[in-house]
Amino acid sequence: MKLASLKNNTRDGQLVVVSRDLTRAVSIPDIAHTMQQLLDDWSSLLPAAQAIYEQLNAGEISDAIAFEQQNCESPLPRAYQWADGSAYVNHVELVRKARKAEMPETFWTDPLMYQGGSDAFIGPRDDIIIESTDFGIDMESEVAVIVDDTPMAATPKETESRIILLMLVNDVSLRNLIPAELAKGFGFFQSKPSSAFSPVAVTPDELGSDWNGKKTS
Repeated sequence: MKLASLKNNTRDGQLVVVSRDLTRAVSIPDIAHTMQQLLDDWSSLLPAAQAIYEQLNAGEISDAIAFEQQNCESPLPRAYQWADGSAYVNHVELVRKARKAEMPETFWTDPLMYQGGSDAFIGPRDDIIIESTDFGIDMESEVAVIVDDTPMAATPKETESRIILLMLVNDVSLRNLIPAELAKGFGFFQSKPSSAFSPVAVTPDELGSDWNGKKTS
C-alpha cells in the first residue's frame, strides 16, 4: 500500500491512499483523517485501508483525484520522534575527516545515532529555507522506516516485524555550523534543520522483497 498526506492548511495534512502507479489518490476519512491517526491504531485499521487500496488500483473508486506530488506534505508531516542513525561507517569516517575530527574506534561496533527535530518536516517538493547559504547547506539521501510499538531491548529480528512503512529522506545538514555545535558536547541542534521525505510512504510488500532479500508472500 502507498500512503501520502496532502496539504490542507493544517499541521498534519489529509491522509490519502495512493495508487500503485502514483497517478490517483483517495482520502479515507471514515478510516483515518491523518497518518498519525492511522499509525496509532495500525493493526485494526490496516485491513480497511488495504481494501481501499485494492479498489483504487482496480479502478473501482469513482471519486479518486489526480495525485500531484507538489500538493504533498511529508507522508508524516510531524512525528513524536525522529531518530537518525548512520548505517555506513565509511560515510561517518569521511565526514569526520572532512572537518578534521578523529574517528573513535567504537563507531565500528556502536552505531552513531541522534534525535533530530521532528515538529515539522519539509514537503517533498517544498523549498528548503535557511537564513544564509554561509551555513553550508548539504543534503544526504537516506531510507526511513516507521515502526509500530517496539518493546524495549527488542532484537533486530524482533524489530523487523515492527517496520510498517518505508520512505526516502533528504536529510538536511548545515555543515559549517556542525563543528562548533558538536564542540559544546551536546550534539546537533541548529546544524540539523528539518528534513524532507518522499511523497509517499509504502508498506514493505510494495518493494517486492523484504530487507533480507527474501521474496514476500
